[in-house]
Amino acid sequence: MAARRVDALLLTDSNALLCGILTDKDIATRVIAQEIILEDTPVSKVMTKNPVFVLADTLAVEALQKMVQGKFRHLPVVKNGEVIALLDIAKCLYDAIAKLERAAEKGKAIAAAVEGVEKQWGTSVSGPNTFIETLRERIFRPSLSTIIPENPKLVTVAPTETVLMVAKKMLEYRSSSAVITVENKPLGILTSKDILMRVIANNLSPETCLVDKVINLIQGKIIFLKRRCFFLS
Repeated sequence: MAARRVDALLLTDSNALLCGILTDKDIATRVIAQEIILEDTPVSKVMTKNPVFVLADTLAVEALQKMVQGKFRHLPVVKNGEVIALLDIAKCLYDAIAKLERAAEKGKAIAAAVEGVEKQWGTSVSGPNTFIETLRERIFRPSLSTIIPENPKLVTVAPTETVLMVAKKMLEYRSSSAVITVENKPLGILTSKDILMRVIANNLSPETCLVDKVINLIQGKIIFLKRRCFFLS
């Protein structure tokens, strides 16, 4: 996984049929957090067995719904009994957002029509274009608060903690990342992929390796909203 810089690996049985999937999160939460010895642990003990998959002719939106509802990031694609691809939810979401943006562009024509109607009605008492601006804000420029779930689980740790302790917190919160803070200010972020690529692949000990040695430092701005963080480069 580290050699190919991938965060998921598909496992097949002796008949070349899909039988499991192993992700960077599995390694962080099922191996590191559980303090299992890597060298003595077969993949079958920590992989997700019989993972959910979709057929090649499945609609993209259906595949995305499966990942969102199932709360997993990867989805194998099968054709004629063989795995032909592995979907990543980030790529699917990117494509979905791109389509929404195109739909929003088309929606501007509707907004323009509504604006024309408002002009026929005359200026509203609360100020010019109030109605159309409110409509635009709600339809085309939703705020982050509209897409963030209530009471999100955010893992925050100090840079002096060990990777092992962070992995345990990821397991506790069922998260694949942690925000490193100093005096409640964000310093960086550590993901399960970082643990795989920067700790395990480099033969570092999670028990002694400190977080500040392997984190991604925050280069841009960060937004905290309802205890969830968003990074803007």
